[in-house]
Amino acid sequence: MPADLLEIAEALVPDAPLDSARLAEHGNMHHVVLFPGVAAVRISKRPSAAAKLPRRVEILRAVAAAGLPFAVPEPLTAVATFGERAAVATSWIDGEGLPEGIGDPEAFGLLLEALREVEISPGLEAALHTPRRYADGLGWADLLNEEVIPRLPAKWRAGARQRLDALLALEEVPARLVHGDLGGGNVHFGEDGKLAGVLDWDMAILSDPAIDAALVATWHGWDVLRATDEETCRRAWAWNDAVGVGHLHAVFDGKPLSHVDGFVSSVVAWLEERVRCSGRA
Repeated sequence: MPADLLEIAEALVPDAPLDSARLAEHGNMHHVVLFPGVAAVRISKRPSAAAKLPRRVEILRAVAAAGLPFAVPEPLTAVATFGERAAVATSWIDGEGLPEGIGDPEAFGLLLEALREVEISPGLEAALHTPRRYADGLGWADLLNEEVIPRLPAKWRAGARQRLDALLALEEVPARLVHGDLGGGNVHFGEDGKLAGVLDWDMAILSDPAIDAALVATWHGWDVLRATDEETCRRAWAWNDAVGVGHLHAVFDGKPLSHVDGFVSSVVAWLEERVRCSGRA
């Protein structure tokens, strides 16, 4: 545990047992110092992440107030600054994430239903972005059509555009609470196999709930959607089929893509893996 991170964590959670502290294994924007059973302390890695932390905390507050039937991280402190870094302590969420390819359809069906049924409060509307297909050239469909697909190698362009057109042909549905990064370590289950809580709401948006279904399926396997309705499954497939649902958060922001070439390279890698695994171009 780096001493500077431990010092920040101790400042925010002074009563936590320091000998229990450990560093989370992942985190692109933040270091996460864990005090098992007590709290998790998120510490920004870069000034850009520090600037965004207050908004991320507001998202947590809005989600925590939504009445979900499982635990979500709640801010225990205000955002504090330490030089160029910002940090916040959040409540501890018990349980563990599931390995790739593993998941109980009934449990994930209940998770997706709970998210879909959340009442969209003024707090959620204020905290969360609603992606638009078309918005002065910065809608998510605009960015894919104008910035991404034209940069794909020629052999991929027609197929990607055809699948994007199929996605756009879906009737728009009322926007619901979408976590945006379900799967892996973000969905925790207890030793009894029951859903304990959901972490990391940084990518949460108000949009089509089938996006979350697609994210669950791409990590835990498409069979995990057996407990959901046929229409959600159909829409989930369409959301993933164009360029991979995991890429879409980068175009949902309604901002120009800052690293277009890197984004395109990632999409190409997904397309190549798609063909390798399924034989579908």
